[in-house]
Amino acid sequence: MTIFSPRCALAAALALCFAAPAAAQNTQDSQTIVISGARFASDPSLLPIGASTITAAEIRRAGVTDVNQALRKIGGVYGRQSLTGSPDFSLDLRGFGATSDQNVVVVLDGVRMNENELTPATLSTIPIDLVERIDIMRGGASVLYGEGATGGVISIVTKRPKAGARGGSMFAELGRFDSADVRLGAVQGFDGVAIDASAAHQRTDNYRKNNAFKQSRFNGGVQFNGDFGRLSLRADIARQDQRFAGSLNEAEFLANPRQTKTPDDFGKMDSDRYTAAWERKVGAFDLAAELAHRTKDVEATYFGSKSVYDSKQTQFSPRVRHLAQFDGLLNELVAGFDFGRWNRVTHSDYSAADATQRSKAFYLRDEVKFAGAQQVRLAAGVRRELFDKDSVDPAPFTSATYSIKQAHNAWELQGSMLAAPGLTAWAKAGQSYRVATSDENAYTPQANKPLETQTSHDSEIGLGYVLGAAKVDARLFRHKLDNEIYYDPTAGLFGANTNLAPTERKGFELDGSYRFGGMWEVQGHYQQVDAKFRAGGNAGREVPLVPKHITTVRLAWLPGDGQSADLGVQRVAQQRVGSDFSNSCSARIPAYTTVDGRYARKFGQWELALSALNLLDKDYYNQAFGCRSGIYPDNGRQVKVSARYDF
Repeated sequence: MTIFSPRCALAAALALCFAAPAAAQNTQDSQTIVISGARFASDPSLLPIGASTITAAEIRRAGVTDVNQALRKIGGVYGRQSLTGSPDFSLDLRGFGATSDQNVVVVLDGVRMNENELTPATLSTIPIDLVERIDIMRGGASVLYGEGATGGVISIVTKRPKAGARGGSMFAELGRFDSADVRLGAVQGFDGVAIDASAAHQRTDNYRKNNAFKQSRFNGGVQFNGDFGRLSLRADIARQDQRFAGSLNEAEFLANPRQTKTPDDFGKMDSDRYTAAWERKVGAFDLAAELAHRTKDVEATYFGSKSVYDSKQTQFSPRVRHLAQFDGLLNELVAGFDFGRWNRVTHSDYSAADATQRSKAFYLRDEVKFAGAQQVRLAAGVRRELFDKDSVDPAPFTSATYSIKQAHNAWELQGSMLAAPGLTAWAKAGQSYRVATSDENAYTPQANKPLETQTSHDSEIGLGYVLGAAKVDARLFRHKLDNEIYYDPTAGLFGANTNLAPTERKGFELDGSYRFGGMWEVQGHYQQVDAKFRAGGNAGREVPLVPKHITTVRLAWLPGDGQSADLGVQRVAQQRVGSDFSNSCSARIPAYTTVDGRYARKFGQWELALSALNLLDKDYYNQAFGCRSGIYPDNGRQVKVSARYDF
């Protein structure tokens, strides 16, 4: 969730490194989607490789209601049920378990959404109707995106209103568990100016008792185009209320998975984000910058203990790109800075911490494409980032008083070539890192001693094949981690956030799509991960909360007569419970299979739809933090009806 995650009590995190930007994909009408490469819109001949894209057409067809759901249903990204009823599930790329949120960088229109806290990015505050595409880039990419990008990067790009554009939509949905979702959005373009606005309200009681969620939001922006380039100003305002059902033990789950033992726990969050972005082309140079400021006020009650905090975050990211031709060679040189400041003041029954993090980074990346039939590309990049962390907590018995300075380096080398007609081969190597969040440094084995930085040596080889309507990408990867940041329930008297003995993630990924028969399209995603300790007392044992196999398949029916249907199946293998570092618990989180579907029919400007999540109404869970305990059940069957009007 976005409020004050219960995982602050079992804080966890891992040093990430982000993967190189993503490859192009085709929309339903075969219009090419250009994926942002090197944090700029890519030159067509320098499109990144090995990534996947979710288009606006796929989002509309699947009928998803938020970005997080689109990533799980369409993109095949593994997600764990929110602990608080929020639709912001924890997203996991490449098997980072309890620290998955801290090992994926989420970017919205170039602005980083991750913060110095143990909370997932609040993707539910992004208007799904304004999303142009979502790029999923798996693997290390700290050079371009900084700390926390070891598992990968998720880049959300919203639609840019064009001159003369005019239109909008109204949407209403009702469903099981007293759920309702109402959305209204509109855009108006003039000569050199475009305005867009979106407002929404959603609520649901969710599957369990005391697990209701409510959210109201407003998103609006204005865009100016002229000789000065493109300037956009945006405001994103959200208000959330949530109730916390808490965890169950195994016997309680089997008896009644809908029950709660915490009927009085609740939380709320007010979040305001303001962003200014500018870009301009000057000859062979592209200039760009984003300035973003976010405030967040949070209040939560757990087991009668109250927590209140206010946080602020400011980011500034100027950069420049130079594209040039040299005797048949195409060269792209990118340089940029990232500046950030985060502050949080806590007023709770157990803490009065005033924590601050300042960061500044410089990165440089160069890519060359050689002339010739093999289309050889080579890229190299480096990053240097400095952190200044301070925390003062006058409350007794806390360990959140410290002042540290840290400096970290990242690097990457990449190469690709056309090995045969339609067949591309690539290889990547690099180093990524992640620093501990403020929440993690507040609960360490040694009082007032922050954790060491997590580092990862990342490598990947892959093949991509495109032939007509078929596309397949296959990747082998490995991440060798030192000082992985993770919550260890055996540390200290009551558990603590620690630096683990050396660990690794290695495995295989397969993405594919094929359109056949004129009206059918199938997509598939498969991930196999071995997450193990490389050394120490648990050497050879599995890291908890990492399923070894995840398979997602979607089938779409598009007859072209106003009808559409979409059916998805996901299979998740069993996994170790969160506390089972020694692999000694006789119980595991059971494997499960979920099915979702949607049928829609258009009548002029109207679209009516019937959809269902967990169609087979399976009782299952993917969050369990103790041996036969600490279980957070997932939702039962959710059937919904909706109406949409486009104008």
